[in-house]
Amino acid sequence: MNAPAIRLNMALAACLLIATGFSLAAGKVWIPWNAWTFADPRWLIIAELRLPRTVLALTIGAALGLSGAAMQGYLRNPLADPGLFGVSSGAALGAVLSLYFGYAASALLLPLFALAGAALSMAALALLAGRSGSLILFTLAGMILSSITGSMTALAISLAPTPFAASEIMTWLMGALTDRSWDDVRLALPIIAVGSAILAFTGRSLDALTLGEQAARSMGVDQRRLQMMIVLGVGLTVGASVASAGIIGFVGLMVPHMVRPLAGNRPSAILLPSALGGALLLLLADSLVRAAPTVSELRLGIAMSILGGPFFLFLMIRMRRTLA
Repeated sequence: MNAPAIRLNMALAACLLIATGFSLAAGKVWIPWNAWTFADPRWLIIAELRLPRTVLALTIGAALGLSGAAMQGYLRNPLADPGLFGVSSGAALGAVLSLYFGYAASALLLPLFALAGAALSMAALALLAGRSGSLILFTLAGMILSSITGSMTALAISLAPTPFAASEIMTWLMGALTDRSWDDVRLALPIIAVGSAILAFTGRSLDALTLGEQAARSMGVDQRRLQMMIVLGVGLTVGASVASAGIIGFVGLMVPHMVRPLAGNRPSAILLPSALGGALLLLLADSLVRAAPTVSELRLGIAMSILGGPFFLFLMIRMRRTLA
């Protein structure tokens, strides 16, 4: 790891500590520092409501940032996003089906359905992409899966048995960390940790892939194995994130672009900064939507779309000027 990347990681880690304190204090009711003791009854608000939400925001943000950096490195496309695989839409479809059939009455059934949807999408992606390891086939397979699962989700919404079920589905799809508990943390954290560890081991192969597929093969990179590691790593991280919080977009697209000028252009150099930056971005966004003076809390997925839309447009304009 080069010196700029080390300094960036240390700066991001320091910002995360500050942002964590802000997240625990912020809300419709602010909790002052002198209330952070076991003797104060307001401590229960931190321990049972805000702390699990903060941990989940850090975990999901890191997962989405890391997944976005790995995808952009693998596809060699700065506009790649974890949603391109179809894993997030597959997980969303699984959760929607649990709401559609009324199985979400149990707190654990909805995330389990979402994880099952993500697992099926991963398996379908591996089958569609085949054994060649071709980036073109892989991208097309992801787009096909996203289209199919997205249309099935829309069908489930239009055929919802009751208006309440349709409302629940739409609300969940917006993405949020509202009312999350330690049960959600215990479900998401181990899965995201495994997926993140798998993605962390792809760094050297992603660096070799920047030289081209032929050059990477000559350097000993097994493209089929790399593809499977990317599918499994992104599937676990994104699937667990969607299962816990719904669809939260643009984190995996925005964060790698933010850290790349500071960490360097090597894919391996931006994996860790992207994870730290994703955690920081999502934690700050969640803190702000919680503390905003609105009648009802703004959904986190909507807030990230408000940020991500103009950012994506800026990238498109900049790329067009570069190619002109």
